[in-house]
Amino acid sequence: MSTNQKTSSLASVIASSSVGTLIEWYDFYIFGFLATQIGTHFFPAANQTAQLLSTFAAFAAGFIVRPFGALFFGRLGDIIGRKYTFLVTLVMMGSTTFAIGLIPGYGTIGFLAPILVLTMRLLQGLALGGEYGGAATYVSEHTDKSSRGFWTSWVQTTATLGLFIALMVILMTRNSMTKAAFSAEWGGWRIPFLMSILLVAVSIVIRLRMSESPLFAKLKDEGKTATNPLKESFGNRENFRMVLLALFGATMGQGVVWYTGQFYAHTFLKFTCKLAEDQADTWVSTALVMGTGLFVFFGWLSDKIGRKIIILSGMALALIFTKPLFTQLYAVAAPKSKAGQENLALRTGSVVKSLPVGKTDSLMVSDTAKFYSDGSKYTKKVETVMYADASKKPAGYAPKVTEVMTLADSNKWSIIWPLFVLMIFVTMVYGPMAAFLVELFPTRIRYSSMSLPYHIGNGVFGGLVPFLATLIGSYNPTNPYAGLAYPMGVAALSLIIGAFLLPRNPSHA
Repeated sequence: MSTNQKTSSLASVIASSSVGTLIEWYDFYIFGFLATQIGTHFFPAANQTAQLLSTFAAFAAGFIVRPFGALFFGRLGDIIGRKYTFLVTLVMMGSTTFAIGLIPGYGTIGFLAPILVLTMRLLQGLALGGEYGGAATYVSEHTDKSSRGFWTSWVQTTATLGLFIALMVILMTRNSMTKAAFSAEWGGWRIPFLMSILLVAVSIVIRLRMSESPLFAKLKDEGKTATNPLKESFGNRENFRMVLLALFGATMGQGVVWYTGQFYAHTFLKFTCKLAEDQADTWVSTALVMGTGLFVFFGWLSDKIGRKIIILSGMALALIFTKPLFTQLYAVAAPKSKAGQENLALRTGSVVKSLPVGKTDSLMVSDTAKFYSDGSKYTKKVETVMYADASKKPAGYAPKVTEVMTLADSNKWSIIWPLFVLMIFVTMVYGPMAAFLVELFPTRIRYSSMSLPYHIGNGVFGGLVPFLATLIGSYNPTNPYAGLAYPMGVAALSLIIGAFLLPRNPSHA
């Protein structure tokens, strides 16, 4: 085969495997980006913070079960093949995402709503647990070691591109209708979930045309495939040691850096800084587009200078600069940080509205607006239900507070550039990771062996970042950066373990 034919073949392999992985990440992330609507419609309406934490807990649950999906589907992948295993995960992910878009709200079916949502979220996590290892293994087994970092880095872009597409679909849907129409129980926020079924259908057609990995096909023809890959992966002392090193010295730190630099940064802007949703979505998306090519760059660079040095350097830089970059975001976007910049104009008002669900109850609505010298605007709405019968007041009830900071366009790049720098750290730790992991383990048990540390590192340690950071922040309301203690602590530990114990050049082809 000529060089051009080989390159064309590899490009086809990457495209066919990556498109499904991209769609699965899209499915997985729209849940987190629509946390406000999910919390409002699927969980009891006593307290906004409790609703948000409940949503993030369900979001995190999908990550926590990913290692179980890695074990189950990793075993299948090492026995029956890469192609058919991650075809199953794609169908499973698409159908559960579509189902979330059809579940009635809490006001209609009560506690069955959060139970169904959590069940679908758990199934999503199981599916994603089997997807990534399959895609990374499949692509790596079509390449040689000298260019593996470059080729597998294209798979690494799918998580960020899935996140970007999720943001764009939500943004376009929201802007195509009124706020009330988007946020209603059966409103436009369900459209991104329902769209999943169309995306998955296209991906299934593409994946059905794929052939099996040549290295796995060779093993199968020779009768050398693993009969009990889990036992070989985790029962073998040396292999299990490598699994633990991959987890604690690489993927654990990579996971928290990724979710801090991309997902938590978005959460921080929306819920801590109160930045308007459209601005947060648009500016985060811009930074993602600017930085996505760096996954491929650092994957390519790892072929030249080694994978370990780039991954650990990314962790070290994240430890040094993440808090200063979040400080910059807060200084530009948060209402409290702009004290002293207000114009003299201040508009306040309140109105009492009768509630449609009780003739004797009433709703007190208070509106405040502040205008800043740079053209930015801050609005605050407080909605308080005045219960005529105090016994009907839900336990833990708190007024609904809606704060929105709409920044002047002149502030745009002051938000985008810190987000882009965070993306550099993300791409350094993530770009070479697929090649690094597959080279740690032999072909016959590679799917099982690499999937578990990847999904514990990303699914448990990384996936808990939004929930734990928000929870820590709720206990430290005066410190907007309190939530960073968790991911930065984990990254520091991973950096130390990786620096001293990880092999510099894994030996498996």
